[in-house]
Amino acid sequence: MNVAPATNRASWRVVDIVVASVIAVASGVIFWAWNAGYGLVSLAFVAFPPASAFVSGMWLFPAVLGALIIRKPGAALYCEILAAVISALLGSQWGLAVLFSGLIQGLGAEVVFAAVRYRRWNLPVALLAGFMSGIFGGIGEAYLLGYFAEYTEAMKLFHVVAMGISGLVIAGLLSWLATRALAKTGALGALASRSAHLEGSLRSA
Repeated sequence: MNVAPATNRASWRVVDIVVASVIAVASGVIFWAWNAGYGLVSLAFVAFPPASAFVSGMWLFPAVLGALIIRKPGAALYCEILAAVISALLGSQWGLAVLFSGLIQGLGAEVVFAAVRYRRWNLPVALLAGFMSGIFGGIGEAYLLGYFAEYTEAMKLFHVVAMGISGLVIAGLLSWLATRALAKTGALGALASRSAHLEGSLRSA
């Protein structure tokens, strides 16, 4: 298996910055649209509100998708935070608190990629990154930001775990599949992920 020198793996090029920014801005617009419709979606969980966290992965995917496509240190944080900024600028019912959410969610994914030294971009890593983004985000919402004051402790814990599961599926699995699909079209030709569609689900470098 060929492994690129650490300096090449860590250095951001102009194309990396541009593509990461495009991913983040597009994601921010999706956030804004999702925020607008979230009130209706949450009605499906009125019997047990913590279960609404099962759809929270929609706010987590930029971190994992950006990291899988750019494959540079900081990509998960950059994409998630910038997406949150765009969402806030377009208007969010959560105000500037979304910036903190973006930071903590992006950090959850980033620590996973950092743990494998930005050398592994396979399915297990993507799933774990999505899961941890959700866990970090759930902790941020339920405990650090003080949302859900009406929840019992068990309900808060359910929210955190449900958000982790949502992150695993929506941010982890779907982002990994999307990266492979994009690579197959040749759209990622200038990026380190250009051969993602040829990599096995359990092995990549």
